[in-house]
Formats: sequence, structure tokens, C-alpha cells
Amino acid sequence: MTREFIQVHASGLSIGCAIQGSGDPLILIHGGEADHSMFDRLAAELAASFTVIAYDQRDSGQTRDLAPSPRPYGLADMGDDLASLIEALGYQRAHVFGQSLGGHIAQVFAARHPDRVDRLILSSTWPAGCGLHTANPAVARQLAVWRADVATHAVEIAELFFPPSYLAEHPERIEMFRISRRTPEQNARRSALLGTPYPIRDGQIEARTLLLMGAADALIPAEASLAIARFLRRHEQRTMPGAPHVSAIHSPSTVALNIKQFLQPDQHQETSR
Repeated sequence: MTREFIQVHASGLSIGCAIQGSGDPLILIHGGEADHSMFDRLAAELAASFTVIAYDQRDSGQTRDLAPSPRPYGLADMGDDLASLIEALGYQRAHVFGQSLGGHIAQVFAARHPDRVDRLILSSTWPAGCGLHTANPAVARQLAVWRADVATHAVEIAELFFPPSYLAEHPERIEMFRISRRTPEQNARRSALLGTPYPIRDGQIEARTLLLMGAADALIPAEASLAIARFLRRHEQRTMPGAPHVSAIHSPSTVALNIKQFLQPDQHQETSR
């Protein structure tokens, strides 16, 4: 399947997008440590069924702010970026998949732009804008200690995202956490995204939504993901056996199967508000 990488001007940004496949548009929103490339294998699994669009967020990958100097931003801006991107690509609406921090952006986007979202998949995430300390306090405290000396503790940090057995076979994944691809200023702007809960009302998100969780997620417990349900008017939930926090990299076939099943017409067992 042919894959192209393009730059799209939207929201005063030049947004880097990897696009492949055909069919209804499905946009993939990456996590906090990553860029669009985290979805390379997942996108390939989905491209026979959808036009898959994996893009770089602000301060990530190939996306650049076109303003003379970088502007401050929050989750509302990130949600608006996605709405502008969908329009700039020529679509009225799209399916959206958000992983971890990408799930926060997806929630805010769906709340602010209900006319732009078709169906929503929130994977290994928790309520928008809340810090990790609200989702997993013990791990948040330990992670803060480890991140003060990343060179020493990169393996321990990586094991919150991937199983040790996987890291033994893919040691390059540890480097995702040892060597930052962002400047300190970029990291500071992105860290601030999880400082304040975003005000989404109960039942405000109208889109059909799948809460997708990994049974082996050491970072975000299932109850933290399920706390999103109060925002959702129509949802279902699924747990992937053996899947860690970054399931899109570790288990792309499993994630793709769940996405395709959820996006099939008339295949929903929803909990409605």
C-alpha cells in the first residue's frame, strides 16, 4: 500500500502527516513520548480498510509552528488543530483513534467539534488534562524519581510502557525514553498539557466511542480509563489480553482488529447515557 508524507497548513502550523490506504478517513493521534511514526505498523494493518492519517502534534516530529516564535498552547488548541487538519485535508468528519496523551486530545476534540468526529477510539488513556498522579499515584511518584536520572533508569521507565520480554527483543525501544527528541522548551510545553483537567460535561461527547484497554498496561489501570465513561453518551469497552500501554507498537494486529470490529456498521454493544 502506497504511503506518502505531506505537510498540511492548518491552525497556523505546518503539520506533518503520513497518509496511506483508501476508504473512510481514520486519524491516529500519538502519545506524549512519540510522533506519528509510532503508528507505522498499525497504519499498515488498517490501510486496506481506511484512509489512515497519522500526524505529528505541536512540538513533535515534522510539525512546525509558522508563527515568528513558538506560541503557548493547551489541550483546547490541540483539539482545534485536529479539527482544522480534517478540514484542510478536505474531509467533513473522520474516525479518530487517540493513544495515551493522544486520547486526551481526542476527548477534547470530540467535545469541542462534535460535527467533525464520526466514531472515537480512546486507547490506554484517562480523563482529559488530568496528570498521571490522578490515574496511577504510586507509579507517578516513582516515575518522577526515575525521570530525574533518565540515563540510569531508562530501562525501568521503558518497562512501564512495554513488557521486559519485548524490550529484550527490541532494545531500541528503550532509547525512546533515554534520549529526548525534543528541546527542554518543547518538553516543558507538552508537560503542561496534563496540568489541569479539561472541563468536559457528563455525556457531552456524542460520538460512538470505544474505550480500549491493555490487560498488561503497567501505566494506566483500567479503572482510570473507565472514568472517561461519564463524558460519553454512547460507548463500549474492550480489554486486549497481554497488551501493554503502547499497544499500537507492541500489538498492532490486535489493536487493528479491535478498531476494524468497532468501526463496522451495526456491530456495537453500547452503554448509553
